[in-house]
Amino acid sequence: MKILLLAPHPFYHERGTPIAVDLLLQALSKRGDEVDVLTFHEGSDRHYDNLTIHRVRPWIKVVDIPPGLSLKKIICDVHMFFKLVSLVRRKRYDVVHAVEESAFMALAVCPLRSIPFVFDMDSSMTTQIVAQHPVVRPLQGIMRFIESLPMRYAAVVVPMCDALADDAARVGAKNVVVLKDVSLVKKPVEGVEKIRDELDLTGRIAMYIGNLERYQGIALMLESFAIVKQQNDDVSLVIIGGIDSHIAENRQLAESLGIADHVYFLGRKPVAHIGDYMAQADILLSPRTEGVNTPMKIYSYLHSGTAVLATDLPTHTQVMNGQIARLAEPTKQDFAIAMQELLDDDGQRAELASKAREHIDREHSYPVFEARVNDLYTQLEQRR
Repeated sequence: MKILLLAPHPFYHERGTPIAVDLLLQALSKRGDEVDVLTFHEGSDRHYDNLTIHRVRPWIKVVDIPPGLSLKKIICDVHMFFKLVSLVRRKRYDVVHAVEESAFMALAVCPLRSIPFVFDMDSSMTTQIVAQHPVVRPLQGIMRFIESLPMRYAAVVVPMCDALADDAARVGAKNVVVLKDVSLVKKPVEGVEKIRDELDLTGRIAMYIGNLERYQGIALMLESFAIVKQQNDDVSLVIIGGIDSHIAENRQLAESLGIADHVYFLGRKPVAHIGDYMAQADILLSPRTEGVNTPMKIYSYLHSGTAVLATDLPTHTQVMNGQIARLAEPTKQDFAIAMQELLDDDGQRAELASKAREHIDREHSYPVFEARVNDLYTQLEQRR
């Protein structure tokens, strides 16, 4: 098939949605599909068989485009729309695979050219925007209606979790195919720093990996850790990820809680190294408090061989249950109690980690993902 994939973000870049797009491209290339990718000007090229990358060229300088809604992203989206119009005029595509907000571009252009489009939902855009900009909360009803439009007219809606699939079905999507993320844990990499040696740590290590946006529940995690520290002085919290401004903000919070000497912000690390870092922790934390989509890192967490503690919310429970992870209510007291109990119980940690890894191997490995992509596109081929 000739596929135009719309990726409205820097690509390739080591963060959630671009990583998911890269996994999709690998699967499509292996199928033998001819894929054009239309994406932003920032990012590094990827080289797969039958892949061509087209990049927008903004008329003004736009750099360091962040995740989520921003003026920089809007500028690039406008340029991307006009580039899309140009591409579909010049080349006949069998399908347009539209990620995130590019589904609106596909909705505006594809019917005019009689091209079916796929709406690839990595998150609820309305939920994400309201979380970033609470001032627009009174408009979320209108925003959800607008967001539902590409769901109704897409040939297939491809959400990355069951909660988003329910949303799509509720608004009348014709066909919904869930395509969940996969673990990114790979074989050990040489040269990855040994955290205990580098930081001179002797006790237990709790670890968080990911961005430090508010919806991730970083404040809840730090407040819970402060309670744990009152009972157990021989434990450290290692945080990997985040931009400089968010690190500074959360370091200040750690200082105000009196735990700054036991909280270590290591900044961003290569995705290829995350398995090595996870293996050095005693527990992995996912304190997320907002949103319904499952964080991509959860699949790697569960595959790491290290026990996981997460908030007992749909964002996690779509993938996890009490047999493969420790779940706690999203309050600092409950999260702290669960953290302390898990740190103290070697047997529970080992059992959870073992069952979690078996679950990911069975349900969320890359071969499973690849098979689901193949099924999706075989279905689209049969409709032509």
